[in-house]
Amino acid sequence: MRTLADDLAEHAARHPRRIALDTPDGPVTYRRLHDRTTQLTRLLRAHGVRPETVCAVAVDHGLDAVAAMTAVLRCGAAFLTLDVSQPRDRLASFVRSAHARLLLTTTAHAPALDLGVPVVQLDAPDAAAPAVDPPLAPVAPRALAYVSHTSGSTGEPSPVLVEHHALDGYLRDTARAFGLGPETVVLQMAPLGYDASIRDTFAPLLAGARLVLVERARLLRPAEFANTVREHGVTALLSVTPSFLTHLAAQRALADPLAGVTLVASSGESLRPFLTAGGRSLVPGRLVNQYGPTECTMTTTRHDVVPDADPADDVVGLPRPGTTVRVLGPDLAPVPDGVVGEVYIGGTGLARGYGGLPARTAASFVPDPYGPPGSRLYRTGDLGRWSPQGLRYEGRGDRQIKIRGYRVDPAEIEGALLAHPAVSGAVITAHTDDRGRVYLAAHVTGDDTMPDAALRAHLARTLPPHLMPRRFHRHTTLPTTRGGKTDRGRLVAGSTA
Repeated sequence: MRTLADDLAEHAARHPRRIALDTPDGPVTYRRLHDRTTQLTRLLRAHGVRPETVCAVAVDHGLDAVAAMTAVLRCGAAFLTLDVSQPRDRLASFVRSAHARLLLTTTAHAPALDLGVPVVQLDAPDAAAPAVDPPLAPVAPRALAYVSHTSGSTGEPSPVLVEHHALDGYLRDTARAFGLGPETVVLQMAPLGYDASIRDTFAPLLAGARLVLVERARLLRPAEFANTVREHGVTALLSVTPSFLTHLAAQRALADPLAGVTLVASSGESLRPFLTAGGRSLVPGRLVNQYGPTECTMTTTRHDVVPDADPADDVVGLPRPGTTVRVLGPDLAPVPDGVVGEVYIGGTGLARGYGGLPARTAASFVPDPYGPPGSRLYRTGDLGRWSPQGLRYEGRGDRQIKIRGYRVDPAEIEGALLAHPAVSGAVITAHTDDRGRVYLAAHVTGDDTMPDAALRAHLARTLPPHLMPRRFHRHTTLPTTRGGKTDRGRLVAGSTA
């Protein structure tokens, strides 16, 4: 099958001087990217990399990271990207569970990355490869392309195995759906080690666009982020979380931080609190709400959020081509439109399963009773219902809270809090008191002089009593995961400590 590596080689042949990467070390043309990819492909082949070989990539995001991942794909093999800033023991567990056979890194990182597998130092003088390309067999569509670990929010992170046909089809569909092309400038937002970084990296390059790579610290500081967008002429963000957008919207001293950006694609969390707080006005261009788990190759549905969108609706849209979304009841029977059920996903984006975990794979990837023989569905654990605009996200089944018999959606309360001008961030968590009663706690950032009574009065204007938090906790900043999502586990632990 044709892979994205073939497209990148074609861009290099047709437009060798076009800029592929803007890096802290300077611009990189498509020709230079191709030459480095070819060099690393030879090196990997000399080390025995073949289909089903998993290569861990542990380098700073730049030319070598992109070239190494592309070279792995050219070999018909699979990559596992690692966030080099994470603890060594955590990275070692990822390498073990993914059954990686090689670690691709640099001399700067190698001493701290003794992860129990042979190491190839990409920048070492002895990393020379044969000058002649060994023959490369066509890439099999069902061969493994990459391994990405689940976030671990429901337990130990598990290695998700995604095949070449799923990755290639997804990236091509993304480039088409977002209208990416040679004039597009994409800012890499997701860190390596998260599957969203694969979308950030390869969807633009597949389309012949320019990818901007900067130090991650610049992305986390709103003023520096806005400066980066202006300095590089960024036109598209493919992987931002609602938490990031909400934080950006709270920086009222920043004038038009997304100036020039014509596309913002959000994913990873519910967009509802951001919309409820009036955040849509922050995005001057197209805002796309993406939905899909790691187990289904990043994105399954998309929805263009109109400027006057109803903030009460968390619409995630319609399935992308080749995918199937079913909303089913406990007996796996389809529920009527407008009725909440569990979301199941099937089709071309479905992963092979969890590496080394056959029981979990069997429990999560189930036969599709409505599809052709042999077809499967992934049980997401998410709740949803069909609306005229497509699928409406109704939260996690395990995040729904019952208060005095009422079902509570934390996103509704978070959105109401964010609508207050003194609140810049808000997260609701559930707790149980010493009498076994469930209550809500609000974690807020912003003006810490605002009394609880004022916040209660604000919420009482729009919310019923059972949605009123019992306690308010003030934070300078809300903790987030490396992927940019709010770290609710840390908030819960901190409130009960």
